[in-house]
Amino acid sequence: MSDLALFAFVWQRTARSVLYGRIIKDESGEGVISAAIAVLVMAFLGVVMWVLFKETLTKSNTKVNDQIDQIK
Repeated sequence: MSDLALFAFVWQRTARSVLYGRIIKDESGEGVISAAIAVLVMAFLGVVMWVLFKETLTKSNTKVNDQIDQIK
């Protein structure tokens, strides 16, 4: 193989890999973003559940106290 043919081969492979890297984007980091979204969703659901649970306990406590006052 001549030096010119080797140079041409290496040059075209390098150019092809550089262009391929610019055109085709990889999906690195997509898992991290998906995990962050999942964490935010779970945090939101946790806050909603805590507020509902607290409200339920407050109403139950009020009803129990009313029933105890009626018994006295």
